[in-house]
Amino acid sequence: MASALEKARKDPESMKGKILTVARRIFGEYGFHGTTTRMIALEVGIDISTLHYHWGEKGDLYEAVVLDISKDLGQELIKVEKRIHGLPLQDRLAISIDRMTEYFFAHPEISNLILFRYFGKTREEAGLDFKVPEFTADIARSMGLAKDRQNVPPDVMMKVLGMMNSIHSFVCGENFFRPMVNLDRGTYIDMAKNTLKFIHIPAFTQNTDLTGA
Repeated sequence: MASALEKARKDPESMKGKILTVARRIFGEYGFHGTTTRMIALEVGIDISTLHYHWGEKGDLYEAVVLDISKDLGQELIKVEKRIHGLPLQDRLAISIDRMTEYFFAHPEISNLILFRYFGKTREEAGLDFKVPEFTADIARSMGLAKDRQNVPPDVMMKVLGMMNSIHSFVCGENFFRPMVNLDRGTYIDMAKNTLKFIHIPAFTQNTDLTGA
């Protein structure tokens, strides 16, 4: 039998799908403890009993959101890998930064929830996790910085984490940073991509033997 998450992903316009979409945004904005099922139900336009009928308790819905985001992020990384395969490292980095920055700005709840999870983890949430180590290893391998995802050197892992976290910071900090630099959203995103490339491409390409080959 298909799970509630599988049903919601198959039919985003269903009630399960609508609740999941709203839950992603609200959990992303307020975190696990700052979100209530009443807030989600009110935004969807349903009563609490309907929400619980489709998703169970708050923890069940939050788990579904984490799994849904992990699946989406994994699929996006596969698309990026296909696009950059076989290209020179500088081109791989530039394309990856552009694509992933655009993706996270289009889905800011992903960056918000990842940072909520890793900088504000609580005992109640300890059993739920994003596949960040696996994703990081996949990125390192896709960019040609490691021979395979099982053997990523710690220094390469740290460099990739630094790049990803800097993207998340621009996304999560948009409401703070953008007024500071007085930019419209489109220009802010373009400048964030350019800044990320300015920082990370030289950092990665100054040592072309990162894989140890």
